[in-house]
Amino acid sequence: MIEVKNLTKRYGDKLAVDNISFTVKEGEIVGFLGPNGAGKSTTMNILTGYLSATEGEVTINGFDILEEPYMAKKNIGFLPEIAPLYMDMTVKEYLNFVCDLKKCTLDREKHLKEICELVSIVEVYNRVIKNLSKGYKQRVGFAQALVGNPPVLILDEPPVGFDPRQIIEIRNLIKNLGKKHTVILSSHILSEVQATCQRVIVINKGKLIANDSPDKLSSQINDKKQITVVIEGPSGEVQKALSESGVFKSVMLEDKSERQARFTLEYEEGLQPQKALFGILSKEDWNLLEMKKPNDSLENIFMGLIEKTEGEEIK
Repeated sequence: MIEVKNLTKRYGDKLAVDNISFTVKEGEIVGFLGPNGAGKSTTMNILTGYLSATEGEVTINGFDILEEPYMAKKNIGFLPEIAPLYMDMTVKEYLNFVCDLKKCTLDREKHLKEICELVSIVEVYNRVIKNLSKGYKQRVGFAQALVGNPPVLILDEPPVGFDPRQIIEIRNLIKNLGKKHTVILSSHILSEVQATCQRVIVINKGKLIANDSPDKLSSQINDKKQITVVIEGPSGEVQKALSESGVFKSVMLEDKSERQARFTLEYEEGLQPQKALFGILSKEDWNLLEMKKPNDSLENIFMGLIEKTEGEEIK
C-alpha cells in the first residue's frame, strides 16, 4: 500500500534522509519514530507529496507520488501536526469545503454524518471552528483527513490537544480505522504508539535504524535475561542465597527495609529462574511479595536504539 524505495533528500550539503526503504502493507498500523532532526518530518512530507525527493521513489496504492501526484494523493488522508483549519468557518462549512477540494463523489450528507459520528464532533457541527477547544479542533482536522474515505491515512502527532480520556478514544479510533485503512502515524507519545501500532519504523540521522514489532526490537536491545523480585526476609541472607544458587549471574540489591528488599536477578538463557527462586524461598521460609520482568516500554526500546546508533555508522 505504501512503498518507499531508496529515498534520499538533500538540502544543499545537508543530507536529511539517507537512502531509506520500507513498506507498509494494507491494513497495517505502523508507527514512524525518530528524535528531533532525524529526518522524520521530511520523510512524512515526501510521502504526502508536499516535498519532492532528491532520489528514490514513493508509491501510494500503486501510484508514484511524483509521477502521478493526483492519483496518489486521492488515496491519502493527511492530518499534519497543526490541523489545516479555516477558523472563521463552521465545522459544517469547512467539511463541505474539503469535500469540494477533494472532489468527493460519495453521498455527501451521509458521508459527513458518518465521519462526524466517528470522531465525535456531531455536537459542534454548526459551530464556528475558532470557538472550539483545542481537542475539538484536532478532531475536525481528523475529520478532514477521512473525507473521501482514502485507503491510506498519514497522521502526524494525532493525540495533540487531547485530555487523557480523549487520547484513549482516539487510540481506539485509530485501531478501528486500521481495519479498513492503512495507517502510518508519527507521535512523541510513545506509549500511544506502543498501544496502537503493530510495527514501528525508527530513523536517526536520516538513516533507517529499526523496522520491526516492539517485542522483537526489545529482544534486540535488551539481550539480558532478568527478573525483578521483592522478597520479605533478612536482606543480607537473601542476597547471599540468591548469589550462591548457581542460577543467577548477577544479583543487584535495592534495600526497602531490614526485612524486605528488591532484587534484580540476571540469568542465563535456558535456565529456570522461577523454579530456583521458589526452591530457595520455600527452604528458608521467606515470602515473595512481587515478581516481574523489566519494563520493556517503547520509550526504553526507542532510547536503547538511539543510544546504540549514536556515533556509529549505521548500515
